[in-house]
Amino acid sequence: MNLTEKSAYIKGLADGLDFDKTTKEGKILAALLELVDEMTAEIASIKKDIEEIDEDLDYLDEYVEELDDDLQAVEDFLDDEVELDEDDLDEDDDEWDDEACDGDCEACDGCECDDDNYYEIVCPSCGESVCFDQELDPENLLCPACGEKFGCIVDEDDFKKISEEE
Repeated sequence: MNLTEKSAYIKGLADGLDFDKTTKEGKILAALLELVDEMTAEIASIKKDIEEIDEDLDYLDEYVEELDDDLQAVEDFLDDEVELDEDDLDEDDDEWDDEACDGDCEACDGCECDDDNYYEIVCPSCGESVCFDQELDPENLLCPACGEKFGCIVDEDDFKKISEEE
């Protein structure tokens, strides 16, 4: 017998006794029976909420396990990743432009980069000089020599020049 059934049984017994609810004892019994009934309803509601929370936790636990597996796959991939070079990246990546250099900067053994369209900077990780297109975001660059992401600060004169051209 569950809690709701027990409460209903006790209430039925009290109704069967036909006790006087106007006496001191009768008033107390009636109040206690009402309290038991309300507590039973509240406990049933709490149990239902707990069951829903348990279902949500089961779902979230499975989701976290999937995320953990996905993260492990990414970590494994990054651990096994080989060094990137210019051929690994393309213009759509917004990280490095294959066509930014004609082969004469230090990173590519000499460069004929047009100063109006490209900037040459030194990678803070490996020290190689690389050229990048002025249209790329200077705060999100990728070195073709070492594969490290880095940002650079464009000096104020160059920034004004870029802003005027846009």
